[in-house]
Amino acid sequence: MDIRQLRYFVNIVDYGSLGKAAEKLYVAQPSLSQQIAKLEDDVGVPLLIRSSQGVKPTAAGQAMYRHARLVLHQMEQLRQEVREGVGAESGTVAVGLPTTMASVLAMPVFERVRQRYPGIRLQFFESMSGYLNELLANGRLDLAILFRDTNTPGISALPVLDEDLHVMGEPGGAVTGRSRTCALSALADVPLVAPGVSNGLRLLLERTFAREQVPLNIIADVDSLPMLLSIAQSGTACTILPASALALRAPADRPRMRRIVDSVIRRPASLCWPNALPVSSASLAVRETICELIAELCSHGVWTGIELRDASPSAG
Repeated sequence: MDIRQLRYFVNIVDYGSLGKAAEKLYVAQPSLSQQIAKLEDDVGVPLLIRSSQGVKPTAAGQAMYRHARLVLHQMEQLRQEVREGVGAESGTVAVGLPTTMASVLAMPVFERVRQRYPGIRLQFFESMSGYLNELLANGRLDLAILFRDTNTPGISALPVLDEDLHVMGEPGGAVTGRSRTCALSALADVPLVAPGVSNGLRLLLERTFAREQVPLNIIADVDSLPMLLSIAQSGTACTILPASALALRAPADRPRMRRIVDSVIRRPASLCWPNALPVSSASLAVRETICELIAELCSHGVWTGIELRDASPSAG
């Protein structure tokens, strides 16, 4: 196998189509198919499943994809450091942000990196944390903020903050319109909308309500932040989210927000990166910038509802 075959294979998996990958790579589709056939012959197992719906990797193909992404990333890092010199803050850095945090953090990161490190080209991915974890494990991200506070195999985690969760909307009952807090017990059987069962926030809610023996009444699974907030504002149901979820909404478009107390629902967040490869100087610069901005946004009152951890961004 060679680097060209690995690049072809990664593009095919990314696009889910031989035709789209061939168009992206400016390679004739028969030639692309021939190179993948040689790669499969070299490793001795099928790597792709072809169907009328497109192309998907086999189990062996998924393993090949993860390793190929890492190899290609390392080759790009090698070229960059040889071209610019070791320690140069330049090159592409792919950053994944959970949807709730992107609303408060993405623009400040973009502006600060653009101002301070013009040689760095940022790629932003905004999604639910579970998908970001998958992208990070597959080598498609250099950095991501994930809701955890410990390392896992292949991924290093730098805890940066803990965030409190709030109920958004009008739960009714004993919770008055002027109250800024809401006891967890007051949410018993209150109609709620929340992300689907595979989402980490949903799991946290289910575990917390079960532990406190508070009946949890989720009436719909909604994997869309704007829709969660719109439903909460409409009065049809409430939702439970961090304060950062409201960052991009005008005050008139924000549902009522109350911090949950007795018991507090809090989740940790860490800046994470793959540890299978050396960290580039560009990636390290972006990591330090993110930590710096989180501290600034918190101290200036822009990012509320969080408590900072004692992070050491240069550790790596």
